[in-house]
Amino acid sequence: MNTLNYHDEAIRRLADGFSSEFAEEVAADERFHELLMLLSEEFVAKNIPIVSEEDTTDVSYELMMRVTTKSV
Repeated sequence: MNTLNYHDEAIRRLADGFSSEFAEEVAADERFHELLMLLSEEFVAKNIPIVSEEDTTDVSYELMMRVTTKSV
């Protein structure tokens, strides 16, 4: 194995070791929730013909609550 392959393998192992901890930190970050809400609102506006703004917000929130973060 050459030096570059050792380096790449070390980087992968380091990321593997911290992936669960990173996923937990992302899931706890308020900015992540804000981004998910923004994305879900955009998705609803583009794909679901709802007239009521309150219903749009409710559907967006429910979609956001169905997204999770985990390491893979």
